[in-house]
Amino acid sequence: MGLTSALYTGLSGLNSSQFRLDVIGDNISNINTTAFKGSRTLFQSQFARTLSGGSRPTTFQGGTNPMQVGLGSGVGSIQRFFTAGSVETTGVQSDLAIEGNGFFVLRTAENESVFTRDGAFTLSADNRLITQDGFFVQGYRVNSNFEIVPGALADLSIPVGTLTTARATERVMLDGTLNSTGVVATQGNILQSQVLHDAADMPITSATALTDVKNPGGAPMLANGDTITVNGIRRGGRDVPAETFIVGTTGTTVGDFLAWMDEVTGIDTTVGVAGSPGVTVTGDGRLEIRSNAGTANAISIQSGALVSSGATQIPFTFSETQAANGESTTTTFITYDSLGTPISVNVTMVLEERNTGSSVWRFYATAADDTDLAFDIGTGTITFDANGQFVSAQDGGVVLNRVGSGATDPMSVLLDFSRLNGLSARESTMVMSFQDGLATGTLIDFSIAQDGVISGTFTNGLNQVLGQLALATFANPSGLLARSNNIYFVGPNSGEARISAPQSLGAGSITAGALELSNVDLSREFINLITSTTAFSAAGRVISTSDQLLQELLLLARR
Repeated sequence: MGLTSALYTGLSGLNSSQFRLDVIGDNISNINTTAFKGSRTLFQSQFARTLSGGSRPTTFQGGTNPMQVGLGSGVGSIQRFFTAGSVETTGVQSDLAIEGNGFFVLRTAENESVFTRDGAFTLSADNRLITQDGFFVQGYRVNSNFEIVPGALADLSIPVGTLTTARATERVMLDGTLNSTGVVATQGNILQSQVLHDAADMPITSATALTDVKNPGGAPMLANGDTITVNGIRRGGRDVPAETFIVGTTGTTVGDFLAWMDEVTGIDTTVGVAGSPGVTVTGDGRLEIRSNAGTANAISIQSGALVSSGATQIPFTFSETQAANGESTTTTFITYDSLGTPISVNVTMVLEERNTGSSVWRFYATAADDTDLAFDIGTGTITFDANGQFVSAQDGGVVLNRVGSGATDPMSVLLDFSRLNGLSARESTMVMSFQDGLATGTLIDFSIAQDGVISGTFTNGLNQVLGQLALATFANPSGLLARSNNIYFVGPNSGEARISAPQSLGAGSITAGALELSNVDLSREFINLITSTTAFSAAGRVISTSDQLLQELLLLARR
């Protein structure tokens, strides 16, 4: 009975050592497996045969201990330990390592959710982030405004070379010095045409039909269907966009033509502006153009700027009867609409008022690329204190018309004047120092931050969020079921996956351009290999010794 038990006891030792050798072999073979987590074998003694249960001590005799003979060992558990492995930098953008707790969340071809620490990812042909086996990396996507949408997981996509975007300008910052000691602007320049008469040879009025307009004693200059093309008008040395007026279609009276000229020249007639600007007709029958106040707003009309398609090629000739005055300066800069189309905007500053302890400037904004006829897009005032420091701006926003352009309409832009000053200077200067719009750009690069946020870099300098990685944590990671391909499934004792962004709810952080190495300690595994083989040999010796004793018993029986 005892010798037979020893045989099975030795056999249990062989089996236990064999299991341990299997585990050690698996650990050593995966020494170079990315993010591999090593295991260890834990043994337990098997049930024991009790020869005596022992006795309690009495007054006359001490107690006795139990007598038990163990019947070998068994495998208690094979425990996987999730200590972090070393991190190796690779320089590959899509290689990711987790520092701390957590697992990457993957979606298999069968739509299963699985988990891994192996961050050797790459981009697929359709720009989705995938593992070596084609499993899709999960995370949080962004909406049309590039804002992360938390909640539901989705396949992460990084569309390098295919995603194109732009950003409309919303804010422009102007910088410079406006000479508040200059001449206060009180008037613009005045341009007058020759004297014009109607069909009755009387001075024209705004109600006169354009087909009746003529030089005194002459024949009518215009007929229905004739076009008057404006090309060559300049405002403060800057070209005014060319436009065409069709007699009988765009308008029929002199008043219609005056209103059209008022819009074409970009004259701002807002109530309160200096100089009584606008396009009118004088009492003696002359067309009169009054520019906005300030020398930088002065309008000039070159000879032949207004050309008619009728018999009279140059119906109106203008000459300057009053010069503009006033300290002023101008700057031109580029903004962008929602499609990334560049739009040139001009801002002119004019000294409008100076008081004790303050000065007031007025800005006039124009845009030749504005889609409606009038290219003046806004005006407002800026106030400086006695020290020349910016105090406030009134009506600092401008509105550009983008009807028919395909872009968002209208386009509102805030002009930020807070960096301007009103100190004394030889001349006023102003430049655009910042604007937040961007032209059309294509995604060329990406980076992944420690919190898992994926940021894309576009050719226009724009940086936008493209998504965020998700990590899963478990109450008992050792309870996960390991499968091939470095992945794990939820096990009965692992607890449910808690999905969150990196660096939240106990999840670790992300290191991009690096991979986590195996956490197997090769030196320890070699030592374990020696002790396991020794244990295996020793258990085998128990079996061979028991066999020899049984043979002796058989010999005794034959004698």
